[in-house]
Amino acid sequence: MTVDLLTILCVITTVAAVEETVMDTRTATAELGWTAYPGSGWEEVSGYDENLNTIRTYQVCNVFEPSQNNWLLTTFIDRRGAQRIYVEMRFTVRDCGSIPNVPGSCKETFNLYYYETDSVIATKGSSFWMEAPYLKVDTIAADESFSQVDFGGRLMKVNTEVRSFGPLSQNGFYLAFQDYGACMSLLSVRVFYKKCPSVVQNFAVFPETMTGAESTSLVIARGVCIPNSEEVDVPIKLYCNGDGEWMVPIGRCTCKPGFEPDNGNVCRACPPGTFKSSQGEGLCLQCPPNSRSTSEAATICVCRNGYYRGDTDLPDMPCTSVPSAPRNVISIVNETSVILEWHPPRETGGRDDVVYNIVCKKCRADRQTHCSHCDDNVDFVPRQVGLTETRAFISNLLAHTLYTFEIQAVNGVSNKSPYPAQHVAIDITTNQAAPSIVPIMHQVSSTMKSFTLSWPQPEQPNGIILDYELRFYEKDLLEVNSTMVKSQTNTARVEGLRPGTVYVVQVRARTVAGFGKYSSKMCFQTLTNEDYKSELREQLPLIAGSAAAGVVFIVSLVAISIVCSRKRVYSKDPVYSDKLQHYSTGRGSPGMKIYIDPFTYEDPNEAVREFAKEIDVSTVKIEEVIGAGEFGEVYKGRLKLPGKREIYVAIKTLKAGYSEKQRRDFLSEASIMGQFDHPNIIRLEGVVTKSRPVMIVTEFMENGALDSFLRQNDGQFTVIQLVGMMRGIAAGMKYLSEMNYVHRDLAARNILVNSNLVCKVSDFGLSRYLHDDTSDPTYTSSLGGKIPVRWTSPEAIAYRKFTSASDVWSYGIVMWEVMSFGERPYWDMSNQDVINAIEQDYRLPPPMDCPAALHQLMLDCWQKDRNARPRFNDNVNTLDKLIRNPTSLKAVASMPPVPSQPLLDRSVPDFNTFSSVEEWLAAIKMTQYRDNFLNSGFTSLQLVAQMTSEDLLRIGVTLAGHQKKILNNIQSMQLQVSQSPTALA
Repeated sequence: MTVDLLTILCVITTVAAVEETVMDTRTATAELGWTAYPGSGWEEVSGYDENLNTIRTYQVCNVFEPSQNNWLLTTFIDRRGAQRIYVEMRFTVRDCGSIPNVPGSCKETFNLYYYETDSVIATKGSSFWMEAPYLKVDTIAADESFSQVDFGGRLMKVNTEVRSFGPLSQNGFYLAFQDYGACMSLLSVRVFYKKCPSVVQNFAVFPETMTGAESTSLVIARGVCIPNSEEVDVPIKLYCNGDGEWMVPIGRCTCKPGFEPDNGNVCRACPPGTFKSSQGEGLCLQCPPNSRSTSEAATICVCRNGYYRGDTDLPDMPCTSVPSAPRNVISIVNETSVILEWHPPRETGGRDDVVYNIVCKKCRADRQTHCSHCDDNVDFVPRQVGLTETRAFISNLLAHTLYTFEIQAVNGVSNKSPYPAQHVAIDITTNQAAPSIVPIMHQVSSTMKSFTLSWPQPEQPNGIILDYELRFYEKDLLEVNSTMVKSQTNTARVEGLRPGTVYVVQVRARTVAGFGKYSSKMCFQTLTNEDYKSELREQLPLIAGSAAAGVVFIVSLVAISIVCSRKRVYSKDPVYSDKLQHYSTGRGSPGMKIYIDPFTYEDPNEAVREFAKEIDVSTVKIEEVIGAGEFGEVYKGRLKLPGKREIYVAIKTLKAGYSEKQRRDFLSEASIMGQFDHPNIIRLEGVVTKSRPVMIVTEFMENGALDSFLRQNDGQFTVIQLVGMMRGIAAGMKYLSEMNYVHRDLAARNILVNSNLVCKVSDFGLSRYLHDDTSDPTYTSSLGGKIPVRWTSPEAIAYRKFTSASDVWSYGIVMWEVMSFGERPYWDMSNQDVINAIEQDYRLPPPMDCPAALHQLMLDCWQKDRNARPRFNDNVNTLDKLIRNPTSLKAVASMPPVPSQPLLDRSVPDFNTFSSVEEWLAAIKMTQYRDNFLNSGFTSLQLVAQMTSEDLLRIGVTLAGHQKKILNNIQSMQLQVSQSPTALA
């Protein structure tokens, strides 16, 4: 690692460098034994140092002889791993000027050399001195020289010089001293190397580290954090320079949470009653109010009982408590709205983040046991939760209703407390209010001089509706020319109008509290003479054909609904108009909603806005694909609406590149589904129309479609369980029929099943547009349009006459699907064969083990005369009686041993058509037992015909339902063999 020396800003000088000596002649007590060359040169003698200590020295003084070259070589010196060596020399030199008659060759200096080697040199002949590759360290000169010796024999003016050399790589080295004409004495030689000492710096321990090879080298040393400390940011390290000094600290350690620094070298545990929450140089702090620590090294002080810290509170903040209840609440009631005001709580819990929530409950007279949360349409201004002010305005309440409002005071630690938020409650009773606005009007029919209108009851009638008032005027005239008409019901016929004229119409409801507001203006037009004649021409052929067939049909004129822009909307179906699914006063319970066809809206988006709640796409999380619909993929996902728990949902998406018509058709299902609210109707959660992809979000049904669910669980449900499923479907259809909604595609594939085996009617988009499908072929009727023949009544096939009675026929087919565990109705017959068979009064036979009472209910649903069929209300009652009296389900419907009409009765196969056991098992849909039969030796139909229930159990057919199905078919096989002995030959 290269370090710019300009960055060296910090040098540790508190600890001196460590010098490790490898040779020191001052401690020698015997001869040194160095080698001198030539023999007349250096001479070892004993002497005294300046402190009169005995020392061994080397002297040379051949100044009167010319050309001196005297060498002195030390013994081998082990370098002990050092890369750079220091040599300290103490010597004296005689001043040449003090020697009389000295020649000019006298010197006052000498040379220092070294020779590196891995081993001891054995011989030192002349060649060694002349040719050995000595490396010169330096020429050593005396700072001071002497001219005489004192009377005590002591040497005067001792010089001390230090030199270093390196880098060294071999095991050791020799030192050599060269004299070339000096009079001198080498008093002592100390050889050593330097190390940076072990040190504690920045809460880290650094080991003793040897210096580098050069005097400018920096050697990196990694530190180890002292106990109870940790590194910060980067690994901590120091640099050891050539003088054995620590330099350039990088990184540091700091004390862990719960420990504080002490004298820079120790991390001491925080004593009880204090804490330190984070790593660093900070000191332990006293516990904040309402908290404590009972042991050493606490990182946080625990709150005392009844006190808490909020999610965003810091550890050094005091513990706080929940606020007390708000005080002195008052209310001001104005019809169906109320203003609530209150005083803040006396105790805020030591916090300044107190807010208020309002819990609204609607109660009966004995409110203690009959209170429920308010409806979602109740409005709170500025909001219901998180109020910072002590005032709220609440509207859209019901009239003459007892309400309880709980005002809660909460703060940042209320969610930590095991006790509910402190609150104050107040009871109020709303006053009488006028009815709310009528949301929409629909045109039921029209003539040249009149039209009939229908509308829903206001969503908040606020009492009994006494009557309705209509006002209308010609669009081209002023509103002051309005005419008033009253109606006792939510349907009115407006007469005395001009042909082909557009009228603006509004309606309002009246209770004892007075009139509500008028509805928005809508435009309706009477027929022109040409319109009237055109419709008659379209309907005459159908009326004539119906009369020839002996069937009398009552044909209603098609209602024409227009908007103020004079755009007309005509029905394409001469017999059945979707617009006849309108509000009616003749059916349903008082005040019950009646279905509104979204296709009567000029702008279909208006229907979506009216009946389907818009969902923010951020609340929807798509997880996995579970299928594909007509318009795009269907996903499983999760929905988390504000203030509600997260639920699983099914998500239908509209694929990219859609046309406006496809978008309208896709969202029409949501407009239909959003009008329904029943436990046996699939529930719409909402739609996503303001982002892509466009979505319809419904409740998630874990077990999927009923037909495939039954096939997967063939024989695994009891009769009572199956009847319960059929009862749920009937209840859902009863609800739809009471809303004047005709499904038109009721089939087991359009029934969804949840984890509790609750069946729910679904697929309201396909009930309008029926498309061809390879698994469920449809039939194109003579009147146009695709029809699912196997589930459709005769009059709907022939004349597209769809009513609740035709839905009852389809319900009978669904019952048959349930009891046969998902068998295909009419098996592999063609659509034309099914139509012909029904016209000849043939009906599906009872499935295996089907109770007679259930098959009889199926036959009742399949009455040719639609007026003779039971209503869905009757079906629900019949099934309820069967469930309450299970013994009535024990009588099994009889089946002819040999089908009298093979065209229909495919529940018992004709064994003459099978050539193998595999084909027979496939025909009765038991192919999962193929290997069981073949591996047990039942490889021919002759052997199968002799099987018993014990044989089935032995080969692994353990489900009771499957045993019955196989045994019934074996018995039929035996009967066919008895009637035709060569059948299985």
